[in-house]
Amino acid sequence: MRVIAILLLSMSLAACSFPGVFKINVQQGSIVTERDLAKLEPGMSRSQVHSALGSPLVINPVNDSRDYYIYTFQRGGGEIREQRIIVFYDGDTYTHHDAVMLDEVRAY
Repeated sequence: MRVIAILLLSMSLAACSFPGVFKINVQQGSIVTERDLAKLEPGMSRSQVHSALGSPLVINPVNDSRDYYIYTFQRGGGEIREQRIIVFYDGDTYTHHDAVMLDEVRAY
């Protein structure tokens, strides 16, 4: 009985680390490209910015002077890469943005 229990335990542990398990690419958030950012011009309304970039991922209910566009990508269980864009407003008018872009942003 002990031998059977050890065998079952070792087989179940071997299944957890089976080599060759397919890991999918995971992407989350708002995909925004340099071309999209080039469409932004100071003085644009918030709705015009949303039309150019899409809906922001995060809207701060306390401070509406910023929109956050965040995108993360993980290829096959590897390192998680992140792109962050913060769009700044004065009232409802676009003023500028800060961006940390990924080298290659595209739908996989």
